[in-house]
Amino acid sequence: MRDNKLDYKASAGDVAIQLDLISKVHGLEQGEKYFNETQNSLRSFKTYGALLNCYSQKNSLEKAETIMQKTRDMGFATPLSYNAMLGLHSRLGKHEKLDNVMQEMEENGFSWDAFTYCLQLNAYGDTSDIEGMEKLLVKFETDTVVNSDWNGYIAAANAYVKAGFKEKTVKMLKKSEQFMKGTLRRFGYEILLTLYATVGNKADVYRIWDLCKTLDGKFLNAGYVCMISSLLKLDDMDGTEKTFEEWMSRHKLIDFRVPNLLIRAYCNKGLLKKAEQLVNRMIEKGEEPTSVTWNILAAEYHDNNQMEKAVDTMKKALMATPQGRKPNPVTLRACLGDLKDKGDVDSETEMQLWI
Repeated sequence: MRDNKLDYKASAGDVAIQLDLISKVHGLEQGEKYFNETQNSLRSFKTYGALLNCYSQKNSLEKAETIMQKTRDMGFATPLSYNAMLGLHSRLGKHEKLDNVMQEMEENGFSWDAFTYCLQLNAYGDTSDIEGMEKLLVKFETDTVVNSDWNGYIAAANAYVKAGFKEKTVKMLKKSEQFMKGTLRRFGYEILLTLYATVGNKADVYRIWDLCKTLDGKFLNAGYVCMISSLLKLDDMDGTEKTFEEWMSRHKLIDFRVPNLLIRAYCNKGLLKKAEQLVNRMIEKGEEPTSVTWNILAAEYHDNNQMEKAVDTMKKALMATPQGRKPNPVTLRACLGDLKDKGDVDSETEMQLWI
């Protein structure tokens, strides 16, 4: 940690950056200690803002409110301060406080930025207040400083999805698409895939997927996870399998999240043989299935009353389970019960050791 004896050479901005880093790496308590040991001359709006942001990120409401009031009293409040409080209230589900914070921003002459709008739009969606959301949306669309930020339209689309307004959802998605540019397009397109699938627009899912393929650089595993999940939501198994084969042909480094989606889908449809074939295919390629893979198969064996296979597969799941993670408890109890009924004490004891 930095020696505060040297702080006289630092600027308030340096202290703010250091405070943020210390809180993230060493914890909030150490961040507070660093702030308290900082010279008063270096405690500017930047320093207080950094401390407020630390409290906000750690969801420490009481301390955040205390510092926010202090920034008001000292004249240090900024749009970032208000956004930190908005984010905190939103994460804690205190949506009723957002209107007051935004009103105070306006009264103090601070303009709302895209982040401010998005937080409130999402809050209206979370509380199913479509009327309030639409009033704010009108203001957002007429604010020329922020109305080209696609996140605002996505927030509105999410609210409409939750309320069951398909046509309004699609309208917002089309509008957001117009403003997706630069390096964030990949992330934006993945959101569009999910939401178009949610409202059942298969044609738009494939259209956005084609746009994804035009992006520069290697297409990431996350994109395939998103596309396959979207196709499964649409119950398009043919499209899912074709997309999976495309992924297999493009990727040498296997991300098992992708085959796990298809394995789970096969099991959900009662296509256990296909699920087994896919797992064996991955193993033949030299890939090691994850604990998730084995848990999916073990659960399906259990559902099909193939307990010998369920027990063997659960053992593999336990051996592959990372520390701190737990296997499927229903399947595990069933396997332990089966071993107990058979009087296989050694195997039962062995399995218990992995829990």
